Amino acid sequence: MKEQTNNKVAHPLTWIPSTWFAMGLPFVALSTAATLMYKNLGVSDAKIAFWTSLIMMPWTLKPLWGPFLELYKTKKFFVFVTQILTGLLFGLVGISLQLDAFFSVSIGILAIIAISGATHDTAADGVYLNELSATLQAKYVGWQGAFYNIAKVFSGGALVYLAGQLEKNIGVVNAWMIVMFAYGLIMILLGIYNMRAIPSGQPAAQTSSLKEGFSTLKDVIISFFQKKYIWFSLAFIVFYRFAEGQAIKIIPLFFKASREEGGLGLSTSEIGLLYGVFGAIAFVLGSILAGNYVAKNGLNRKTLLVLCAFFNIPFAAYAFLAIAMPTNLYLIAGAVIVEYFGYGFGFVGLILFMMQNIAPGKYKMAHYAFGSGLMNLGFMIPSMISGYLSDHLGYKEFFIWVLIATIPAFIVSWLVPLRKPDDNEEIASDQ
Repeated sequence: MKEQTNNKVAHPLTWIPSTWFAMGLPFVALSTAATLMYKNLGVSDAKIAFWTSLIMMPWTLKPLWGPFLELYKTKKFFVFVTQILTGLLFGLVGISLQLDAFFSVSIGILAIIAISGATHDTAADGVYLNELSATLQAKYVGWQGAFYNIAKVFSGGALVYLAGQLEKNIGVVNAWMIVMFAYGLIMILLGIYNMRAIPSGQPAAQTSSLKEGFSTLKDVIISFFQKKYIWFSLAFIVFYRFAEGQAIKIIPLFFKASREEGGLGLSTSEIGLLYGVFGAIAFVLGSILAGNYVAKNGLNRKTLLVLCAFFNIPFAAYAFLAIAMPTNLYLIAGAVIVEYFGYGFGFVGLILFMMQNIAPGKYKMAHYAFGSGLMNLGFMIPSMISGYLSDHLGYKEFFIWVLIATIPAFIVSWLVPLRKPDDNEEIASDQ
């Protein structure tokens, strides 16, 4: 496949939205939409939570192959190639749902999608860090978060709503097969667009052989753990999402479960409507407003605590739903709006923290990948056990526990040392 090149500087808004939408779509498909798919196909909550969490492991391990992306072509090349590959793999997931052993086959293909998606994210973050100055990183981080979150609500909203409508007419299996095909088509189209839109950057030059790749990886790991305050920073990125990691898998299962089981008894289409309409608007608003907020105030102790509060406190909305068990869809939508706005607003703080406190130095892309990989570990491990916790506690007590689990995020947000972005590192001017 021939890589297209750009002679002129591409404006960030011509490639950031499409790239971060492509980053969010497979991640959310695996972590959230797949849970509803398997729920409707009769798989148990504990099995769903465990396996759809375990296959997220590549997003934790991606730093281990990040340096080898320097061996060939450019970061742009890996971005659009993995988008197209991911699209083809989603098509195979759809076909696998027709098999008797659909769960084992489809979960295996989803695991390969996770590897492709994690590789994509590493390369995309490398493009962002190398093409934009510290000032521009702060300026566009809200857009980055917004379109990642748009992918989240599109996946958990529009496509889930579509699945719910199709289930009524053609059955669960065929409905989700079509939805998987839709995921695939979207990813392929994004890959074709980004083949031209993403700035080409510099060709791979840091490593020239496999041996040198391993040598670079060793240097990347050593220099990463030599960073000042690195252990404080790692504690921050792991515990910031500790409560979210537990809640995110169970929320759609709670919405779908019958009222006799302590759930809200919503249909698949109603869940899609909640995420795709109410959640979408709240997400985008929260992300963009947070980008403006941190661009104006900088990332300091006060702003970080504000972002942490926006990210974690809204989980109280689900504790309210589990206790009150409302039947009014608009009241349920109000809780979704509160949580999604807070998520969009608060997640920006985590991304900017990694850009300004984890990534700076010789290996920006690799060190950012280490940070985001460990961030995913903080999300993945709680997610893996969340199904067992909710089964043991029940939905009401589980969401009360989630509120208690937010406490570590506030502690690390208060204690973590912060560094100011080094303007001397800027490689681009405002566009």
